[in-house]
Amino acid sequence: MEIILSIMASDRPGIVEQVATAVADAGGNWLESRLSTMAGRFAGIVRVNLEASQLETLRANTQALGSKGLSIQIEVGDSEDIRRHQHRIAVVGNDRTGIVAEVTRKLASMNINLVDVHTDVEPASMSGGVLFRAELELGLADDQSLDRVIQGLEDLSADLMVDVLAGD
Repeated sequence: MEIILSIMASDRPGIVEQVATAVADAGGNWLESRLSTMAGRFAGIVRVNLEASQLETLRANTQALGSKGLSIQIEVGDSEDIRRHQHRIAVVGNDRTGIVAEVTRKLASMNINLVDVHTDVEPASMSGGVLFRAELELGLADDQSLDRVIQGLEDLSADLMVDVLAGD
C-alpha cells in the first residue's frame, strides 16, 4: 500500500534521517519526497510503499518522533490513478497580493489538475519591482488543451507571461 507522510518541524540537521529511519524500521520503501525549509521551518511530504500489516508500526515510529519536535501525519494513498497528460509551464508576472489565488482560481475554473507547484518572488532587474514566478506541473485530460490553458492564464493580466517548459 502507498502511504503519504506530511512532516512539519523547526528546521535542524537530522530531520530527514530520523523520518527515513522510522520508515525503514517499519519495513517501508521511501519512493519520493518533496522536502523544504522556509522561514526556519522544515516541511515535507513523502510517499512510502509499505505492507498493510506494518502500518501500525509506522504510526508508532512516527509518533515517537513527536517527542523530538516532529509533527507527522499519515494518510493512506488513493489507489485510483487517473491518466492525465503531464505538462510543465512557467508563469511570470509582477508580484501582487492575490496573484496565486488568481492563477489557481483560473486553473480550477478550467478543471485543470495541479500536480506540482513551485512559487517564488524575486527582484525585477529593470523595474526595481518584484516578480512572481511559478513553475506548475499540470495534469490535463484528453479533452483539455494546453493552448487554452495558456491563453486563459495570459488573459488574467497584461503583464502575465506563460511559457511551456522543456519536455513538452
